[in-house]
Formats: sequence, C-alpha cells, structure tokens
Amino acid sequence: MQLFRILTPLVASAVLATAAPLVLAQTSRGDDTLLEMQQAFRKGDRNKLAQLLPAARGHALEPWAAYWELRARLGEAQPAEIQSFMQRYAGSYQEDRMRNDWLLLLGQRRDWSQFAEQHPHFRMSDDREVRCYALLIDQIKGTAPATAADEVRRNWYAQRDADDGCTHAASEFYSYKKLSALDVWRKARLGAEANRPRAVRAAVEIVAPEALGQLKEALDAPSKYLSSRSTAGGRVRQELVLLALIRLAGGDPEGAAHQLDSKWSEYLSAEERNWAWGVIGKSAAQKLANSAHGYFSNVTRSTHLNDDLLGWKVRAALRAGQWKTVGNAVDAMSDEARRDSTWVYWKARALLAGKPGEAERAEARQLLESIASTRGFYEMLALEELGQRITTPPAPAPLTAEEKTAARANPGLNRGLYAILLGLRSEGVREWNYTTNLHQSGGMGDRELLAAADFACLREVWDRCINTSERTRGLIDTTQRFPTPFRNAVVERANAIGLDPAYVYGLIRQESRFIMDARSHVGASGLMQVMPATARWTARKIGMNNFTADQINDRDTNIAIGTAYLKLALDDFAGSMPLAAAAYNAGPGRPRSWRNGPVLDAAIWAENVPFAETRDYVKKVLANTTNYAAMLTGQPQSLKARLGTVGPRDGSAPEVNKDLP
Repeated sequence: MQLFRILTPLVASAVLATAAPLVLAQTSRGDDTLLEMQQAFRKGDRNKLAQLLPAARGHALEPWAAYWELRARLGEAQPAEIQSFMQRYAGSYQEDRMRNDWLLLLGQRRDWSQFAEQHPHFRMSDDREVRCYALLIDQIKGTAPATAADEVRRNWYAQRDADDGCTHAASEFYSYKKLSALDVWRKARLGAEANRPRAVRAAVEIVAPEALGQLKEALDAPSKYLSSRSTAGGRVRQELVLLALIRLAGGDPEGAAHQLDSKWSEYLSAEERNWAWGVIGKSAAQKLANSAHGYFSNVTRSTHLNDDLLGWKVRAALRAGQWKTVGNAVDAMSDEARRDSTWVYWKARALLAGKPGEAERAEARQLLESIASTRGFYEMLALEELGQRITTPPAPAPLTAEEKTAARANPGLNRGLYAILLGLRSEGVREWNYTTNLHQSGGMGDRELLAAADFACLREVWDRCINTSERTRGLIDTTQRFPTPFRNAVVERANAIGLDPAYVYGLIRQESRFIMDARSHVGASGLMQVMPATARWTARKIGMNNFTADQINDRDTNIAIGTAYLKLALDDFAGSMPLAAAAYNAGPGRPRSWRNGPVLDAAIWAENVPFAETRDYVKKVLANTTNYAAMLTGQPQSLKARLGTVGPRDGSAPEVNKDLP
C-alpha cells in the first residue's frame, strides 16, 4: 500500500506524532502486519497477536496493534499493564476505547473502587452501560443526582438486549425504591414487543421472580396462554396477560384486539389497557390496516403511551385524515420527542388543518419557523409551508491556511484516514468520529469540523467529508455536504437514459456515501449498492454482454447498472420518486403493496412506510435530491413537487413489470 503517496509530507509526519520514528521503506511491510493483526483479533487468536505486535512497533497505526493485542486478553491482564497501555497512548482513541472496555469489565466484577477511579478519565462518555454503573456507584455513595433514577430508566429502556450494567443498576434502584414496579414492568413490555426474551426475563426477575415459569408460556405461546386462563387477579398476573397480548399483537393484531375486548379488558388497569391498545394499534399501523386508527381510539389517556407508540398513533391518524388526533398525540409526547422536526412539522400541519383561527396560524408559523432550513426532509417541507423554495445556503467564509493546517496536523484525523485508506475502514471511521465528536467535550466547533471535512474531501474519503460537515450547527457548506464525485460519469449516464442527475446523486449519497467498494450486510455492492442477482438481471436487460459479478465494483459499470435499474423502477411506478426510492431499497413488491389504500400526500405516505430503514431512506433520498437539484441548476427547488401524491395504481396503466427484481 503506497499510502505515503496519498498523504502529504506534513500529513505523513503528523500521522506519526504518537509513534516512534518510522522508515518509509518499512511502511508496506508494517501495513501488512496491521492487516494480519486485524484478522487475528477478529478470530481471537491471541498467540498470533502477541507474535505480530513487535513488527508493528513504530508504525503509524501502532496504537491499534497494541489495542488489539491487549484487548484480546483483557480479562487476564493486570491493572498495571492496562494503566501502562493508557499512559503510552494517552489522548488517543485507543486509550479511551481501552478504558471503556476496562470499565465494563470492572462493572461486571463489581470492582467499584477501581471503576470510580477510572471513570472520571473516560472522555467518550457515550456508553449507556458504563453510565448505569457510574450512577449506581453514586447511589451507593449517597452522591447520586436527583435525576439518577430517571437516567438509569432511560438508559435501560434504550438497551434492546439484556445487559449487565443497566439491568443491575435498575435492580438496585428498584430495591432502593427509586424505580417503581411499573418502571420495571414497562421494560419487560418493551422487550416483549421487540421479541427480546432475555431482556423480558431479566426485568421480570427483578420485580416478580416467582413468575418466571409462567412468563415462558406467555411469551412462547401467547394465544394458548390467554385461552387457558379465565381471570387475572393481582398485579403480576395482569402484567403477564399484558405481555402475552403484546406478543400476540406482533403477528396478529386483530386476534389480540379480540382477546382484549372480549375477555381481558376488565381485568387490566387503565394504564395496562391503554398500553395494550397502543401496541395493537402500532402493529396494525405497521400493516397499514384501516383498523389501526380505531384501535388507537380505544386509548383513553395518551400519556399512558411512550413516544414510540404515540408516533405510530400519529401515523395512523395521518392516514385516516384525523388531524385533531395528530395534534393531541404530539402534545402527549415527551419534551424531547416534541422537539423532533418530524413531530414539530406534523403538529404545525394539524394546527393548519380545517379552519384555523389566528392563534392556530400563529402557533403553526412559530413551529415551522423553528425548524425551517435545508438540513432535512421536514425542515425543507417547513420552508415550503412558509412560502419559500429550497435554495443553496450561502457558503461560509473560506477556511484559513491556519485552520486547514490544524486539521491536517491532527494525529487522530490522520490515523483515521490512514486506517481507512489501508482497508481498516471500521477502525478508521471510529477513530475519525472520536476525534471530531468526542475527544473534547462537545466535540469540535463548526470551523474545526469544516476544516476536518475539507481534509477528508481532499483525500476523497467522501463519507467522512459528508458526515463531518453535517455536524456543523451554525454553518452549512453545501459542497462538502453534497459533493459530486464522478460528475461526468453520473451526469452523462443519467441524461442519456432520462434520469434527473440530482435524483441519482441523492440516491448514491444515501446508498454508499460515494464509497466505491462499499458492501452492505445483505451483499449489495459499489456506489449504487446493487445486489448481485439484480446486477445480472439488469445487465441482461440493457444488453451488457459478458457481465460478471466481479465487475460490480467498477465505477462506470456500477453506475450504468444502478441507474438503469433505477430508471426501470421509476418507469414502473409512473415517475413517482418516493415509490421508486422505496423499491430501490426494499424491492418493488413492497411499495406496490404499500401504495394501496387512500390517495395520500406523499409525505404522509412516506411517514407510514412500515420499515424504519426504508422510511428513513425515502425521506433522505428525496431531501438529498432537492438539495442536489438546487446546487446543480442554481435554481430554487420544491421538495413537495417531487413528492406528489401516492395511491393505488391507475387501472388504465400498463401492467407492472413483474420481472423487476
């Protein structure tokens, strides 16, 4: 790897700032050693790591080599050895990563004294489990803040799977009467809904260990459990019935609704009933069932629901055109959720629905103005509601030579880029993100972020260029956030087949962030993340003879196949960009089904896409497209115009392309 041809002399010297002097001729051999060590670490081969470590000494990425070797045997390492590592690599990501790992181990061992000694030096402070341990220690010492129980509960609920730190802290806070039985049962409900039986069991073990036997039946065979019982006397039995209803609702909301309405409603508390109807409503809404709004209407007190269930209540109400319910559900959300641009926008729309008075108009305008910008989907829709179009924001003042020099001399940024360019992308991204976001309290300032993004852009590491620039709060550099690599290839190909180049760029930005060798967890590859089978089908369709799978990462081939497939999808959905984007992400069969039902404003349709990934994808691709169009054309743009409406397929339209994969 000739990385020093990529890095400038200044960068080459800066990247070695925390390592011993390095002879450039040794770089290639050292690079190979690092790659070998990464593989050995992934395989847990401690002997090989120890054998290779001496050869990595003095390499720019030595901190990674030393981290892997020690991390692989951390459970047996002595505290003095761990301390020595952290002193040697003080100030680096690897030091703080090792401290994070050690804190988790100390928490599991209940070694509170060493934990308390190390925790104040933990800079990242982004590990929920570590935070739970720290709050527990504060509680034991009698120094816990008044908000400690709320924070433990919030972190515990956010952990999808059972963990030690937050589960143990929750158990102790429950024993101190700082968390209620309802707090613990709600964690069990969240686990049941997410099909996380270990998390459910861990919660129930805190509040009702005697019920663990019945719990297994309630989770494994909920319908049988509910049918075989006639009453639910007492809190524990009520909660077990509710857990069974939640599990049943996941696959059969109608069956769960029947059980609740005909049998179990009278045995549950108002809060338990409302939660059950909320989960049933959510499950029906995710199936786009017309019954969803009716199920949510059975909820007598919206504040009994959490923000997730309330979000689905809003979505069901939007599909049903029930704007009053939309507004009331948003009002019941937590302060944090109500500040989310999604719910700010829909609350404003709810206020403007029907015949609003001056007070409603003024409140709606205030809400829209609070989010209006070019930063995202709802922010852009808010701009349009205020009568404005989407234009490219003014560029910030150019970076000074001093600002650029500081970024290019930053050891963490250099190690991050070096690792990415070497092929250690995961490690490089983590080190880069730590340096920009976590190394200093609050992360880098706007100008520092722009300089770091400029450094990544210059090296054509486009994902770090985009993601770093997106973190700025008061400044927007559109050329960094929306770069146009491979412009001739993309624009020429798009124009040749009748595609909007802005749409292609908007999709590539979301698919791969312009990483040419990107590969998804399902096997999609290249700039436009094309699946192998889809690539072969599309190649045949466009007459690309002798196509082989290994060509998919070739830039021009990937663009040709990706744009061709996108055009076929767009044609199949009669030019609807939201539907074609959904098809590109989830396959054409799903949006064909999702479009059935009432004709909807496409923003409402997009918000109701059942899959969270596809819902987010469609919104981001369309927002990207609008920003790219403003930049490429220099003309004001409309996101609303690109969205249009979505409804059932026109009966007079040509038959769907059933071959489209």
